[in-house]
Amino acid sequence: MSDVPQVIHTLRTKATRLESHIGKLTRDLEQARSDLSHVNATIRLFEVPQEGEAFPALMNLDRLFKRREVGDLCHEALQAGPQSTRDLAAYIIRKRGWDETDRHLKTSVALRIVHTLRMQERRGKVARAGKRGNAIVWVLAAMPAP
Repeated sequence: MSDVPQVIHTLRTKATRLESHIGKLTRDLEQARSDLSHVNATIRLFEVPQEGEAFPALMNLDRLFKRREVGDLCHEALQAGPQSTRDLAAYIIRKRGWDETDRHLKTSVALRIVHTLRMQERRGKVARAGKRGNAIVWVLAAMPAP
């Protein structure tokens, strides 16, 4: 009977060690899955896409435009009348000589335009004239007479 507490203590110690080991293996498994994900993403970057397979490019437009260039181009386009965000994006892409068929570029430029024109809207330089589909239509704000 005196051996029973020693056996229970030994078993509890062994159970604690096994739980600790399982926890370590679980963390190692999560790290291995993360590493595999990163390796697969890197492979996709260097593989040539197959015919018809879309590869979503991430575009950072921060260094492609000079300061206030997007706003100036939008104002130039809005001189002709109300324009939607998509129309403005197409105008800027055409003006810069970029690929007009690249939908990712169009989306990136459109997001930059929305941000720029919202800031100008707060300053009273442009206004929203409604929506065309799900794109905002912008107009130049009427300047107050001095």
